[in-house]
Amino acid sequence: MQRFFVEPHQIDEAAHQIHIIGTDVNHISNVLRMKQGEEVWISDGGQKEYRCAIEAFSADEVLLHIIYAQEPDYELPSRIYLFQGLPKADKMELIIQKAVELGAYEIIPVETKRCVVKLDSKKAAKKVERWQQIAESAAKQSKRMLIPNVHQVLSFKEALKYAESMDIRLIPYELAKGMQETKEILAAIEQGQSIGIFIGPEGGFEEKEVEAAISEGAKPITLGKRILRTETAGLAILSVLMFQLEN
Repeated sequence: MQRFFVEPHQIDEAAHQIHIIGTDVNHISNVLRMKQGEEVWISDGGQKEYRCAIEAFSADEVLLHIIYAQEPDYELPSRIYLFQGLPKADKMELIIQKAVELGAYEIIPVETKRCVVKLDSKKAAKKVERWQQIAESAAKQSKRMLIPNVHQVLSFKEALKYAESMDIRLIPYELAKGMQETKEILAAIEQGQSIGIFIGPEGGFEEKEVEAAISEGAKPITLGKRILRTETAGLAILSVLMFQLEN
């Protein structure tokens, strides 16, 4: 069943109606070619979702009838922030899509020393707009209750500053200590704690960047004996955290 997101002002619980507006109107009417009576899921971007039936169409609105509402437990009990070093080509699109599926709360693109990709403010804004659309599509597909935000591109220094208030900060690093210490660090993470994960671009982080992160409280961890690509590393640690936090 298709899922869409709305703002609270679009929901009229007293009248048992939801008003779909914006680009979703065209998507429902002309792309999906949905008909009156077909059912959809609607998320309010918080904890509540609504099962609805299409009641009527107009040029700029799709009117839904609320069948029932519920408060499912789809979201992880912790907010996970993925600080991703800008990769080459279209790898960021794949990373965002899968990070959203795995429960990331926010994805922050980061420009580091070894990033091959360099974006000026205009290009960065267009990229972020595209990445946000991918995050929304992935959220709809994976039954997320909210659309994870794709932050504006930050420098590594700005990213460390942004992560200051997070409870746990992790930086996978090939020179980190053994797997046992990593297991202990991850096992100590509690539900409800906010978690920042720093992933380097192709070529990884420079040693000075790792030192700066550690000095700000980040804990270096290992992801095993094999070297993972930038588009794999973040998803690997997100998978581990998802499995652990779901329990």
